[in-house]
Amino acid sequence: MEQEEENDLDPRIQIELEKLNTATDEINKLEIELDEANTTFRMILNESTRRLKVLSKKLGSCIDRVRPYFAALEVAKKAQQECQKAAVIFQRANEIHAAAKETVALAEQRFMSNKHEWQFDNAWQEMLNHATIKVMEAENQKVESGREHQKRAMLFNAAEQQVQQLEDRLRRHIIKARPYFDEKALCQEQLGTQKERIEQLQEQINKTKYTYSEALRQLEQISNEIHMKRKSLGIIECENELLTRPREPGVGAELCDSPSSSKTDFSIKSPLPDFNLELDKCEVHSMGSISGTTSSAVSEKDENEDLDDEYLDELKLKVKELAVRPIDGGEGKSNDEIWESELKHTVDKLDHIMLMQECAKELNNYKGEIKIASDPIKTDELSAQTNELN
Repeated sequence: MEQEEENDLDPRIQIELEKLNTATDEINKLEIELDEANTTFRMILNESTRRLKVLSKKLGSCIDRVRPYFAALEVAKKAQQECQKAAVIFQRANEIHAAAKETVALAEQRFMSNKHEWQFDNAWQEMLNHATIKVMEAENQKVESGREHQKRAMLFNAAEQQVQQLEDRLRRHIIKARPYFDEKALCQEQLGTQKERIEQLQEQINKTKYTYSEALRQLEQISNEIHMKRKSLGIIECENELLTRPREPGVGAELCDSPSSSKTDFSIKSPLPDFNLELDKCEVHSMGSISGTTSSAVSEKDENEDLDDEYLDELKLKVKELAVRPIDGGEGKSNDEIWESELKHTVDKLDHIMLMQECAKELNNYKGEIKIASDPIKTDELSAQTNELN
């Protein structure tokens, strides 16, 4: 009986053992690829920093002079992407609104063509009300997305104008410094692609380790089931001494419980350097050009904001006055039309100014994001100089 029990192995054991072997081979292969990918990443980073340092020393202050132009190019690129997204959303809202209107029109047409046979009951009323609500919601979404698209288009146009102005003013320096920025963009693209490859390998390793851990758990569960079955048949009396010994942890027991936690642990073991920061360290910065540009930009911004705020307050006050102005119907229809026209014109102006302010704020946010992302070294240098002066 005991011999038959030993020979009758659970087929699930072989399945899980094959999973373990496959996962082990896959983990070994992926870890070798990951080591090679990390080595390649550091080789590209070292070579990129070397080339950029050579160009930076060769071009000198010319890089700082044209930095606003290339930063404006990044702002315009981002603004264009946001404008394209808004255009897609606006187009989709238009399609939904047209479809909702068509649904209501078809329902009304169908009822009118069969009004002698059908009765306009509560079901028809509920269906039309529901379709009408859909039309109103779609129209609101269309208006909202249209306004957002208009704002994004204005942002893009403003960013493009700034790029054109800077290009006209710095054309000679741009031609001279362009090799540096082109080389930097190429290095960032190569390093970004290699970093994505490393992250993909890390994710594959985490998933495979999770599969390995799950196979171990399944084997342990099968072992416990066999143990309970043999115990119930009285077969394991001779094994009591072995089973009462403290059990040592199995291979792979130290693995994570889930792929997400494994990903966190793995990323801590092999962190990648911030290649944007490393590439920015290659540049030689001129502090005089930074301070001059910053002060002029701040003064111009404050002056424009004061003018816009004053004009905005005047328009708000005028709208309030027009809104409470009494309408005397005895003076004829022409006075009413003049009042309505003046009120509409003032409200349109107010709305336009508020939209322009939103666009200006969004454009400044773009500039801030690009500046922080592309030039973190300058902030540290400026703060260090400020501390020295204090």
